[in-house]
Amino acid sequence: MKAFLCWFGVVALIVCPALDVHAGDATNRAANASPELTNQIAKLEADWNSAHLKNDAAVVEKLCADDLTVGVPGMPPINKAGAVDALRGGRLKFMRYETSETSIRVYNNDTAIVTGRLQRTRALGDKLITDDLRFTKVWVRRAGQWQVTAFHASPFEA
Repeated sequence: MKAFLCWFGVVALIVCPALDVHAGDATNRAANASPELTNQIAKLEADWNSAHLKNDAAVVEKLCADDLTVGVPGMPPINKAGAVDALRGGRLKFMRYETSETSIRVYNNDTAIVTGRLQRTRALGDKLITDDLRFTKVWVRRAGQWQVTAFHASPFEA
């Protein structure tokens, strides 16, 4: 048993610092992202919010990747077609779509993760719904174009 604990301790000493270095590398890549890339993503975020507020399905369609997955409370997961069709068909109309407390982290110049708080009010048919959510959005640049590949939100708890 002592031999096992000793072996376990040695492995922990070797593996744990290696994991810490790996995590540090990811943080440094994000911290060293060019201000231009961070500003690009910030503008795309503003475009995303504005398009939802204006119910502009064409802009949302352009900003969404074909492999988009959306997971939000109270709804089954939806894909790009579902997200765009909800706006285009008029079933969904946003009266408020505001983000705050956002953080933008860019990795390898072609992936960005945006986290923050989303407060929105929407009409779904004749029902008015207000949400206060924490969100995570993944932007990926393919062929020079940034698009959202994943969006997940969960209820905000202070």
